[in-house]
Amino acid sequence: MNFPFYIARRYLFAKKSHNIINIISGISVIGMATGVMALVVILSVFNGFDKLIRNMMSAFDADLKIELVEGKTFSDTLVELQKLRKLESVAVYSEVLEENALFKYRGKQHIGVMKGVSRNYAEQTGIDSMITAGTFQLWRGSQPLAIMGQGVAYYLNANLEHFDPLEIFLPKRGKQHSITSASAFSSKLIMPSGIFAIEQEFDTQYIIVPIDFSRNLLNYKNEVTAVELKIAKGYNAKRAQQEVQETVGSKFKVLNRYQQNESLYKTMKTEKVAIALILALILVIASFNIIGSLSMLIIDKRKDVETLRSLGADNTLIQKIFMAEGLLISLAGTVIGTVLGLAICYIQIIFEPVKLRGIGAFIIDAYPVDIQFLDILLILSLVIALGYLAARFPVRIITRRIFAQEEKAHD
Repeated sequence: MNFPFYIARRYLFAKKSHNIINIISGISVIGMATGVMALVVILSVFNGFDKLIRNMMSAFDADLKIELVEGKTFSDTLVELQKLRKLESVAVYSEVLEENALFKYRGKQHIGVMKGVSRNYAEQTGIDSMITAGTFQLWRGSQPLAIMGQGVAYYLNANLEHFDPLEIFLPKRGKQHSITSASAFSSKLIMPSGIFAIEQEFDTQYIIVPIDFSRNLLNYKNEVTAVELKIAKGYNAKRAQQEVQETVGSKFKVLNRYQQNESLYKTMKTEKVAIALILALILVIASFNIIGSLSMLIIDKRKDVETLRSLGADNTLIQKIFMAEGLLISLAGTVIGTVLGLAICYIQIIFEPVKLRGIGAFIIDAYPVDIQFLDILLILSLVIALGYLAARFPVRIITRRIFAQEEKAHD
């Protein structure tokens, strides 16, 4: 065993001449362990929510979405789009026509987005797995049906058991004499068949209808506002995006899932970093206990220092002993905190003792947890670095003073 670590280990577990040093050393270990445990648990919970939201967004967002760089609608008969259908990297090709609309149901009104989709839309995303009421059905024979977001259904006080139609209003294209005139709007009735729940921003805005219904309402023939693609299995997403972009040209922009909701993902990442920095600050404060503990230990072991020097130990070796002592305190707190944090995370994953509480229904019952070992490695690196810096200050300053006093005494 390395000599400095051997002596440091004896100092860590041996009784000191002053019991307060044992207490401060214990507080140092507990402080570091608590901070590490909090970091492990909270970052894992943030990862859990991040994974949950990504999974839910994947049920609504396509792998790739093609939109115009300038303009809103384009024809689905363009040569560039026909080439897309033949790409091996494209598994599913679906058309989308979106427009802001006014929804009316049994006297209740709500403004949102009507999203017209092609018949293979369920193959494009997993939205059919996010249905909370009714079924994901866009057609019943020749009759078009609508799927409402949970938030839209809430504002409209919609109930599928009422068998009442949903009326959708859209401004007529072209110049209108008055936007308040009834003739300025076109409207159609459609029966709702299901309610989906993904994320509040989407749930409170979207109603999904067949694209034929939305084209009739908008008086379009073959226009679309976007084309959504599902990447075939085995293809790299980044390369597929680049291939699609080269196929459609510079008139179009090809967005991946992150780019379709960039602001949301950036917000989540910023929140995680902010929480991590706050908890890291707590660890910095906890590391001051190491400074106090080592300072008192060095003073307490002054006679041992003299003995070691008389046995031939130089100043560097003595400093390494106390540096090792500080690192052992950090490591002890790190190991204990990591084990406790992981234990809490696994208990939450398996038994879900901590439930989500609040008014209304949640998609999940308990706090989600996703342990990412890269975060664990970053936490370990941070704590070891803090332990080293916290130990370096008292060791260098106090031992130098002791050595200087001894040299004066010998002179």
